[in-house]
Amino acid sequence: MSQSRRKFLSIAALTSGAMSLSGNLFAANSLTKEEFDLPSSISDLKPMVDGIVPISVEERKQRIAKAQDLMSKEKIDAIFLEGTASSFYFTSMRWGQSERTFGVVIPASGSIAYVCPKFEEDRAMELINPVFGDEIRCWEEHESPYALIAGIVKDRGVKHKRIGMEERVRFFIADGVKKAAPGFEIVDATPVTAGCRMYKSKAEIALMQKSNDITIEAYKAAFATLRPNMPQAEFRANISAAFRNLGYTGSAMVNIGKYSAMPHGSIVPQTIHEGDVVLVDGGTSCEGYASDITRTIVMGKPSQRQIDVWNIEKEAQDAAFSAIKIGATCESVDAAARAVIESAGFGKDYKLPGLPHRTGHGIGLEGHEWTNFVKGNLTKITTGMCFSNEPTIAIPGEFGIRLEDCLYLGDDGPHYFTKQSISIEQPFG
Repeated sequence: MSQSRRKFLSIAALTSGAMSLSGNLFAANSLTKEEFDLPSSISDLKPMVDGIVPISVEERKQRIAKAQDLMSKEKIDAIFLEGTASSFYFTSMRWGQSERTFGVVIPASGSIAYVCPKFEEDRAMELINPVFGDEIRCWEEHESPYALIAGIVKDRGVKHKRIGMEERVRFFIADGVKKAAPGFEIVDATPVTAGCRMYKSKAEIALMQKSNDITIEAYKAAFATLRPNMPQAEFRANISAAFRNLGYTGSAMVNIGKYSAMPHGSIVPQTIHEGDVVLVDGGTSCEGYASDITRTIVMGKPSQRQIDVWNIEKEAQDAAFSAIKIGATCESVDAAARAVIESAGFGKDYKLPGLPHRTGHGIGLEGHEWTNFVKGNLTKITTGMCFSNEPTIAIPGEFGIRLEDCLYLGDDGPHYFTKQSISIEQPFG
């Protein structure tokens, strides 16, 4: 076998979900060994890793300062974050979550501090950037981490007796801090964290642009491998392999035929047949910043019914984009897309056949974050916000069409990261 026909068997094993570690990959997926040889459209891909500029230390300092300013306005003495996306946003460190409490306290004034299991202290020292604060308060296995969190807040100065919990903080930690800090109110820190993260800088937008560019290249290479009777698992594996050859970890959900009407797919194994709708929804990340792109095509020649519904979906996506204006409400974007779909004879509100979900979501360090294009959201659209634009037309038992492109708000209005699909037969602009 030539180098250009390398195998990515591990990817296929990960995506199949239908075999044990000791099972036979090809038997489990009804594939031959040759069918998992990597096609040239993927093997010819080159890494897209040049020109990436990580978020600077100075920008992270500015984020912490903004958070502290927001805390003062919200009358919060400090916020607590576990080692998830918001921790990475402010401190450049990820830790994850386990039953042992680890996290960071950002006070309204003063330096940040970490709370860590004692036996993990050396590892924490390797990961933290002391520029943002180098104090680590450790707890032994029989001791309370919650008392340490409360102690940091008190030591930094108390004005309001209010401690904010970031939305990913689990209940047992928030409850533990409440019990360890009698007289303090435990409040939602979202006005602080979302108040920072919802508005992207030029550096963040550049990283999101890169992740979107990578995703389009991976899709193009993988779509070139489509053929009648291709198993869903093989196509998913090709998409993941394309991301890997580009130098990234990425994946996509693949929904075929009637299963494309299920917005997040089905557990039923599927095969791509002539005339089937093929819906692909996925992405990757660059320095933590996510992409989320959906393309919908037909294997072979589309029917007039498929073309007509696809065109209505495209019109709805265009209407949503036209409604995105500085100062407009987020709900107005959802209303614009929904009006097109409903005027074409589909169900009102979330009724099927029709649009069963919001028109779009915020995106950044997480694929779904603040805020949403959804009814009732009166948040005003402004510079720096980033969203997906993805109205769906779902027709249960028949097929679904979704077009999804993400965008950012400049001072002059919205800009797509990607070129929209042109037609059902031209998914890549």
